[in-house]
Amino acid sequence: MNGRRLLRAAAVGLGALGAGELLAATRGGSVIDGIGRLGADIAPVPVVEAMVARAGRYDKEATRAAVVANVVAGSAGLALLPERLRTPAVAALGAGTSALALRGANRSAAGAFGGIAAAGVLRAGLRRSPGGLGSGLLWATGGVGMLAAAETLIRRADKRHGERVRQLGPMGSHVPMAEDGLGSEPGLSPLITKVGRFYVADVNSRPPRIDPREWRLAITGKVAHPLRLSLADLAEQAVEFDAVMVCVHNTPGQHRAGNARWFGVPLTALFDHAMPDTDATRLVTRAVDGYTISLDMAKLRTGELPGYLVIGMNGEPLPPEHGFPARVFVPGIYGQYTGAKWISELELSDDSHVDYWWKRGWTNETLWVTPQSRIDVASPGAGSPGKTTVAGVAWAPPQGVSAVDIRVDGTDWTPTELGAESAPAAWRRWRTVVDLPPGTHTIQARVTGRSGEVQDGVDRPSFPSGPSGFHTVTLTI
Repeated sequence: MNGRRLLRAAAVGLGALGAGELLAATRGGSVIDGIGRLGADIAPVPVVEAMVARAGRYDKEATRAAVVANVVAGSAGLALLPERLRTPAVAALGAGTSALALRGANRSAAGAFGGIAAAGVLRAGLRRSPGGLGSGLLWATGGVGMLAAAETLIRRADKRHGERVRQLGPMGSHVPMAEDGLGSEPGLSPLITKVGRFYVADVNSRPPRIDPREWRLAITGKVAHPLRLSLADLAEQAVEFDAVMVCVHNTPGQHRAGNARWFGVPLTALFDHAMPDTDATRLVTRAVDGYTISLDMAKLRTGELPGYLVIGMNGEPLPPEHGFPARVFVPGIYGQYTGAKWISELELSDDSHVDYWWKRGWTNETLWVTPQSRIDVASPGAGSPGKTTVAGVAWAPPQGVSAVDIRVDGTDWTPTELGAESAPAAWRRWRTVVDLPPGTHTIQARVTGRSGEVQDGVDRPSFPSGPSGFHTVTLTI
């Protein structure tokens, strides 16, 4: 088979995907996102870890691009099949794509119709004769145009939903965080991370759009009094607290961590109303799409795990990308383990429950955030080049930070000045000035937690028990 036919088949695949995606987007759905979620669910852990490491904060965009690339390559592969096999293969692809859109609690009829439409266009395009270069360009150009139009529609729908969420009004007191005494050092992270700068990590390509008027939190399972609570019900019991949230993929020096003022209901208060049974050993936090993370009930009830059902962030309703209308957050546990976003249900269960990440090979033990320090600033002064300001943030939740030290070129550790602590579970800023001679220098930072735990300097990847190592920067004077 000549290359022209393969290229045309690939172009047809791009056009077919564009047609299906545009049809789905007109009703708020997405074929690409459905396929991307399946990839996140079934991809081998090494593939997922490599994607996270290389794509960084653009992992969702990278996932969508990978879906498009695979559909295009798969379409070219279909052209290699005999005609008698091609039609059932395309039909199977259409049925499978539609099934993806209909699986789980967060079903999308629009995505299902889009998948069927894409399969129909693909089959019609592959039946035609190869044609010239212009035919392939027409399919490819049309596909790119329709994908762009679909993305515009989806983003507009997401923006409208985000605006409706913000219009719900304040969620919290809007009392500003007290200054920590370190001022506004250029480049140093602020005490509170703005929502737009706060990292986002989950297995969905986009957040679901949940109507706050219809949403209710269900508390079910092994309880004496099942509950259904609205946002207004939860707001009446919510309290504010400051805490850092850290992604399990936050290797030294990365920004997959953020500090916020949260507004949420202590889980113990919800337990007081629901009255869990004595044999309830796990709290299963379930998202609208069925994704689950569970927590140890004994540790939650004794306060060893200080958990909250969060509905607000930095004085506003929880943004959709961060879990609107509610998420569970346990300060001190990595984000992957702390609780699900887009909560629909809290189920009191026994030890028979198996979490999403346990199935993927991650530990089923509570995975605590280890003490970590990040260097945000390492810059020589304008007047005295050798006088170098070194500053950053450190965290050791939930007990808090007791000291941050730095060392230059592998010499002895020296203490830094700590900013005032807003809360033990929050991050803490630090700063110092060192006098460096001309040349190239390496600077490392190390934090000690109030529990006595000292940051581990051995480099270790995130999987399967969280990263470690010192953040190291190189500076030339």
